[in-house]
Amino acid sequence: MEKIIEENKQGTSLVLEQKTENTKKLFIESYGCAMNFSDSEIVASILHEQGYNTTQNLEEADLVLVNTCSIRDKAEQTIRKRLEKYNAVKKINPSMKVGVLGCMAERLKSQFLEEEKIVDMVVGPDAYKDIPNLLKEVEEGRDAINVILSKDETYGDISPVRLNSNGVNAFVSITRGCDNMCTFCVVPFTRGRERSREPQSILEEITDLWNRGFKEVCLLGQNVDSYLWYGGGLKKDFDKASEMQQATAVDFAQLLEMCAIQFPKMRFRFSTSNPQDMHEEVLHVIAKYHNVCNYIHLPVQSGSTRILKEMNRQHTREEYMALIDKIRTIIPNCSISQDMITGFPTETEEDHQDTLSLMEYVKYDFGYMFAYSERPGTLAARKMKDDVPEEIKKRRLQEVVDLQQKLALERTQRFLGQTVEVLIEKESKKSAAHWSGRNSENTVAVFPKENYKVGDFVLVKITDCTTATLIGEAVGYSEMQ
Repeated sequence: MEKIIEENKQGTSLVLEQKTENTKKLFIESYGCAMNFSDSEIVASILHEQGYNTTQNLEEADLVLVNTCSIRDKAEQTIRKRLEKYNAVKKINPSMKVGVLGCMAERLKSQFLEEEKIVDMVVGPDAYKDIPNLLKEVEEGRDAINVILSKDETYGDISPVRLNSNGVNAFVSITRGCDNMCTFCVVPFTRGRERSREPQSILEEITDLWNRGFKEVCLLGQNVDSYLWYGGGLKKDFDKASEMQQATAVDFAQLLEMCAIQFPKMRFRFSTSNPQDMHEEVLHVIAKYHNVCNYIHLPVQSGSTRILKEMNRQHTREEYMALIDKIRTIIPNCSISQDMITGFPTETEEDHQDTLSLMEYVKYDFGYMFAYSERPGTLAARKMKDDVPEEIKKRRLQEVVDLQQKLALERTQRFLGQTVEVLIEKESKKSAAHWSGRNSENTVAVFPKENYKVGDFVLVKITDCTTATLIGEAVGYSEMQ
């Protein structure tokens, strides 16, 4: 899923507003995809009501939680190193409790309690409401585990706190789980089947964000295009619903349009899309409403039809290219990003060249590129030999990365001389005299601060660029302001 937040190799410890009556300290650290970061906000909200304030100081924490990712082996190794750090602190502070959350927790289950003696609690992505009960088990000296996958849990009744928020951008989760069963992916096993959140609860959460001054929302799910609300339940059971439920169902295009109409001064993004599930109606909504961003993250994973079939991707190279053509026709200025895996089992040099040629055809604005790593429990791990040598994987990955760098520069250069609308998100990392924000196409822009402030929608004349950043000068406020 990936991938609105670039993978955070360091992890992020998260802090929210404090309750003066709370006496316990929570340190919560998140790794991986945007859904994990969103889930951490849910967990912090639950524990906030249980007497916990968050802290960035690991050493003073009463409870340490790490929200984990299983998408690649490297992510899991990072978590294990963090557990070693927690263990060192726990030797100094023996009363400190440690819990593992998220996909890695669900996948490894009791192994954490048996092998990682530091861990007191293991909680899967659908069991966060059970954390108060699990903490009681821990406080009574027992290990605690709940990794049961739910058929209906969406956390739609919980108002997430906003951790480390800039007060401008927020995630709003609309779906959970995935039905696609790609052979390389653990998500269906760690997050369960697809189910969608009730539209009114989504709109209510966005209303709260708007009232608090937020200016941009990213609608979030493992596969947002599969959003389908018909009264609750798994998406795969929709055909069993009543005629009335089917007639009044809300799909993703309708939900996106509801958001755009109800909040005309708020900007909307979404992630992640799946090529086989993206419908033309969504493209027309993007084209119709100025406050829906001209950006689609559209993972492809490989440019070879043969490898796509091995991956169980449910679309061919040609079908993906036809979808790209449709996007370019309906939304000519749309930015498109990718996920790409090199070295999938049986990948040949011809398959790799197909990937490079597809990238040239699409001209992606940016991407998330990785060498294949076998994930235990997936069909690929069970049925396919990891037969591409590591040095070949790395060489192919470097070629993909190098090409993406070239394409990214071409794509940012298209903005030279143009005036683009930028939402100011923060101070530039490289200069205290400049603001940083993103345009509708999800490209970062920096410009002198002048009298503007975080949260302003500003028109910026672009005068220079790098592969990833636009450089310019503000010329006034936009119509969104």
